[in-house]
Amino acid sequence: MTGIIDAVTGVELSGDRLAGAIAAAAGQLPDTGIVVCPLRPEMDAVLRYLGALSTGRPALVCDPDAAGALAARFGSAADVHPDLALMLATSGSTGQPRLVRHSAAAVAAAATAIVKALRIGAEDVAVTSLPLFHTLGLSVLHSHLLAGATVVLEPRGVLDAGFWASVERHRVTAITGVPHTFELLARLPWEPARTPHVRSLAVSGGRLRDALVRRFAAVPGIAFYSMYGQTEAGSRICVLPPEHLPAKAGCVGPPVDGMELAIAAGGEVVCRSETVMLGYADTAADLARGDDCGGVLPTGDRGRLDADGHLWLTGRLGRVGKAYGIRVDLDAVEHVAGALAPAAALAGDDRVLVWCEGLPAARAREVAALVGRELGIHRTAVLVTAIDRLPRRANGKVNYDALPV
Repeated sequence: MTGIIDAVTGVELSGDRLAGAIAAAAGQLPDTGIVVCPLRPEMDAVLRYLGALSTGRPALVCDPDAAGALAARFGSAADVHPDLALMLATSGSTGQPRLVRHSAAAVAAAATAIVKALRIGAEDVAVTSLPLFHTLGLSVLHSHLLAGATVVLEPRGVLDAGFWASVERHRVTAITGVPHTFELLARLPWEPARTPHVRSLAVSGGRLRDALVRRFAAVPGIAFYSMYGQTEAGSRICVLPPEHLPAKAGCVGPPVDGMELAIAAGGEVVCRSETVMLGYADTAADLARGDDCGGVLPTGDRGRLDADGHLWLTGRLGRVGKAYGIRVDLDAVEHVAGALAPAAALAGDDRVLVWCEGLPAARAREVAALVGRELGIHRTAVLVTAIDRLPRRANGKVNYDALPV
């Protein structure tokens, strides 16, 4: 039976009680305009959001810390397109947040595809291990509620003992994370025997080191899913089924149901699906716009499709530096260096700059030599800095702007 559990307050709602609570929350919404939803993993916040969805009101889901600024920019929209159902904040090219606009049909189609790809059933219990105001965390809520499953609202992270107490108390079966989540689980280390009900792990939001993919995929009784998605595509684009591991470690798998992939000039991955966004919004006036994308999204990612139609990502367009005049793919640098430590790379002045998390400073030359050898550049063109922790955004991705250049 579909249910929501607030791990902090202990409040549990399911069935008719949940439906009634959502209806009550919907009845308290403003009569007109978009509904700004600062989405914390708390019962009242989630009910307000679900109330907006249930009544067809366009919901702007956002980080609570950014709610005031986003409401000031977009909350006064006098005209909103009738297809608009969900808006999620993402970074614009100028650093100013912009909104990704989704229709109700796209939200439903994305959740349906995820339920099938991850084999989610009514008996499953997911925990909110990621922010709900980001597409991956929100998709966990959508897909599990659609499947009739249970979602545990847990504000604490995987380093907190309270998180694991909730996992055990509520018999959580599924944990979804970004690569940083699984780096942390590897360091704890996570002991599967202490959480026997957990039987599904899923990673998206970047490339997890192949060694860790193999490590988690080898845990007895665990189905490990490698995934690929974008906010603009309705969260998931590809999901690699567990039975393809470890043979296809590093692959993100076939497209989810309803998603078609093509590789364009320059190796760019292009997807076509009902789940593709309507378009961006930079101003309140943009909320009146209809479908700007026509179901087609050039992802900005480079990749290739293998003989099985499975996608292998090879980097981002434009993520290129130079080392003594030789072009170097910065994502490839991170992947190679990642064999020794979580890494971030940027282009320097005819050098490649690499930061390695938790690496002893004495091993910096070892990383430089490995990158140079694997990518065919001179090791002295690779400048490696050991750092205690890579700076990260709320979604777990590296904050390149905050690296100590």
